[in-house]
Amino acid sequence: MRILALVVAAAALLAAAATAHEHHGEAPTCAGGGSGRVLAEFRPGEVNLDGHPADWDGVEASEFALLPALDPDEDKAYAGGKVFVKAVHDGVNIFFMLKVDGDYTYTKGCVVLTSEQVTCAFDWLVEHYSENKKCPSVALMFQIGEKAMYYNMGGCKDMPGSCTSKSCRGQEVDIMHFSVGNAIPGRLYGGNHIDNADGNGGDRFGHLVDLYAWNPHCRYLDGIGPKENNSNAQNDWHGAWWHSSLTFHSGFVDDDSPYGKQDEKGTYYFEFSRPLRTMDRLQQDAQFTIGGPNSMAVAFWYPNDGKPWSKSEHYSASCDWLVLDIQPSMEAAHYRPAPNRSWDAATAFALLLSVVAICISVFVGYGASKNRSSVQFTPLEQI
Repeated sequence: MRILALVVAAAALLAAAATAHEHHGEAPTCAGGGSGRVLAEFRPGEVNLDGHPADWDGVEASEFALLPALDPDEDKAYAGGKVFVKAVHDGVNIFFMLKVDGDYTYTKGCVVLTSEQVTCAFDWLVEHYSENKKCPSVALMFQIGEKAMYYNMGGCKDMPGSCTSKSCRGQEVDIMHFSVGNAIPGRLYGGNHIDNADGNGGDRFGHLVDLYAWNPHCRYLDGIGPKENNSNAQNDWHGAWWHSSLTFHSGFVDDDSPYGKQDEKGTYYFEFSRPLRTMDRLQQDAQFTIGGPNSMAVAFWYPNDGKPWSKSEHYSASCDWLVLDIQPSMEAAHYRPAPNRSWDAATAFALLLSVVAICISVFVGYGASKNRSSVQFTPLEQI
């Protein structure tokens, strides 16, 4: 009976998720055109991945209004205001910082990753599934395939059961999703040895997961597919979160939950990093190019009035792809090798020594030959 109830509950959750992600016809239009730009400067060694914003003070921010993704009406914008997005890179990894004002709300809940991975105990799954949705959540989406559209997560028209890597080729998008309902503020989550050893993009500890999609119906953890799984994938993301109302900086632990005072006014910070290039061989990760075209999107969920959010009830920073401009190093762009002055000096000194040595050799040889002509030979017997 207990197992039957679990199956029924899981089926209900999946049905709700599918309903929330139905295709919604033509893409909505934004009053401002829906596009924007995020600048990622070359700033090596400046960012600590801890959720705190202090080391981002000198980085330029791009600000975007947060409008409902399915109905981008300015009158329905997120009440907390705009989202501020910052990015930097060090030539190997790229870093993101998202800043959103919002009253502190945290309700610890279990985490449901996808239809393939349910990491909750039975009682939590049946009774408290919605608790994880009573906390803020963020997602970053990036274009992989050349035909991948912003709207409908890639835009492949195939439904579950028919969408495959072949039928939806060129419409892949890369998604990082972080739901903080099981994450301690200031602690690092994302890729870990346990989940990566299983060959997928999951995160059983904090629900900072690495996914790919062809549309909202065909959305999977990296390494997991509609037909079969592949054990060669991993979660390449790491991240942390923080809220400005939290004053304890020595390090929270799980027993400190809920970590702060509910409804305290302040600002949320979400910080992430990922390699510019990954070892993906399955067309499930975006590969970022320094100086080249990169496309991204930002989504934010917030439990308004304490009500759990649904997957389609998110705010978006745009109505189309944002341009992610990963700039090359200014030092590298203007680098010119300096003259090797130490080599020139050494060469000149060696040449001078050679000339002096030759002169001394000639002088000594000349003196020896001159003295020899004036010395008379005396037989040994006469000595």
